[in-house]
Amino acid sequence: MSIDRARRCFLLAMRMGLVPVALSYGARPERILPLLYGISEPDLATRHVFRAVMGLYFGMMCFWLAGALRPKLRITSLWAVFVFASGIASGRLLSLGPDGWPAPIFVYYLHSEVALAGICLALIAWQSDPEACRCE
Repeated sequence: MSIDRARRCFLLAMRMGLVPVALSYGARPERILPLLYGISEPDLATRHVFRAVMGLYFGMMCFWLAGALRPKLRITSLWAVFVFASGIASGRLLSLGPDGWPAPIFVYYLHSEVALAGICLALIAWQSDPEACRCE
């Protein structure tokens, strides 16, 4: 598989993989928030915040799709995935001190976000031209 194809496939997989996560935040917050977060009967402000997070996820996914489809945006889109995944992972790691360990699903998310950030860096660093990687 070429590096360009690997980058495109990764961006498309990120887009598709986060659709259910985005929907879990905002499609029906009154149903999912009690299950995931123990927030029973979320008020208007809470529902608004979670729908805004869903919108942020969908906005990022649109940019990743643009990067998969347009070569000039590909590396920038990979950087956006890196910032997105590492930013969320950093927030989760910072939360461990004051808040302790979260539910297992969020530990899984943390591991996934760290792995995805690492994959992004590898895809960004991986040169399509082997000559470009040689030090002389």
